[in-house]
Amino acid sequence: MQALIETIVTPLVDQPDSVKVDVKEEEHKIVYHLSVHPDDVGKVIGKNGRIAKAIRTVVYAAGSDSEKRIYLDIM
Repeated sequence: MQALIETIVTPLVDQPDSVKVDVKEEEHKIVYHLSVHPDDVGKVIGKNGRIAKAIRTVVYAAGSDSEKRIYLDIM
């Protein structure tokens, strides 16, 4: 899942080296923390959060076979 998130986000940003995905797994959920360079945050979120919503939709669909709920935080 980390590779999927990085593959989606890397072409969107100007500084792809700063894309980092951390995973925090808990009992009933898995949280992916996406961090990018501060100048690229707006590009990842998009107007009215449309790009962020689309990224989350793809990630949630890819993880739908998992028993744990998946969350994506963009920082």
